[in-house]
Amino acid sequence: MTSPKRKFPLTRMRRNRMKSFSRRLISENSFSVDDIIWPVFIIEGTKTKEKIDAMPNVYRYSIDKLIIELEGLISLGLNSIALFPNIASDLKDNDGSLALDSNNLICRAIKSIKNEFPSLGIISDIALDPFTSHGHDGVVVDGIVHNDLTLKKLDEQALIYANAGCDILAPSDMMDGRVESIRNILEKNNFENTLIMSYAAKYASSFYGPFRNAISSEKLTKPENKDSYQLDYANSNEAMHEIAIDIAEGADMIMVKPGLPYLDIVSRAKDQFGIPTFVYQVSGEYSMLTSAIENGFLNKKESIFESMLCFKRSGADGIFTYFAPYLLKELA
Repeated sequence: MTSPKRKFPLTRMRRNRMKSFSRRLISENSFSVDDIIWPVFIIEGTKTKEKIDAMPNVYRYSIDKLIIELEGLISLGLNSIALFPNIASDLKDNDGSLALDSNNLICRAIKSIKNEFPSLGIISDIALDPFTSHGHDGVVVDGIVHNDLTLKKLDEQALIYANAGCDILAPSDMMDGRVESIRNILEKNNFENTLIMSYAAKYASSFYGPFRNAISSEKLTKPENKDSYQLDYANSNEAMHEIAIDIAEGADMIMVKPGLPYLDIVSRAKDQFGIPTFVYQVSGEYSMLTSAIENGFLNKKESIFESMLCFKRSGADGIFTYFAPYLLKELA
């Protein structure tokens, strides 16, 4: 971008910033309810709303309680949600078998929500980690997360969720080839209009800790980390390769995760590919901001909205954020 030479005092940049109305006139980015996706944790039972120790003001909801919560938020403009299950440890196994049960918690939640709010967009992760006893996103064989065995299970999980009525399937596992594999199984079973939002650039980040507490998947067994399949946070070119592959395999939209520490990845992805691009303000980001706010170190409204505009400025089309209920009320 080139511009004519400008100099003081003929040019005073502060003139445009001097009054509120002119600041609004020249604002380059905006943030609305349409940009908000609410990640929500669900549990078995009824009339239950559990606090999450690592995430103040975030809860696990039984399906009936979630329906009540959604009614108020939808009236404020909530457009879409992402569901994450908390599964009892005695229902988990090495293969994540419950993920392939058409009557599991996620499937029942999708059906119940669609019955009450048919126009609400529902996003569900395609990955095994909430259902595995070892906490990994795939099948573990001899201490290694096995890529191709995992793909077969992800295909089945995706088909089950699509049958339940899920609008957007979000493969978050970072297995090679999973987007094409899922797209093919959807096409073969007449789900050609079911969207895929690929976690195309999901980093092996320390910012996921509170999330793992929320779904009771804190302790990883061998391998002890997810470095063999999630991205190295030192790399950005590798993320571009991952995104390009997922788009070629049939992803309709992509996600970058985590959020604020990875704005450069969001920006590069949007500039390079121009595909709908989403970002996840993850649990660690939420908990850090919330802690600073509750200790009086940050102004609540200003810091939260600033983070949202940073995402928009970097090129994000939508934002997964646990601040969604607060934001919806403020925007109203």
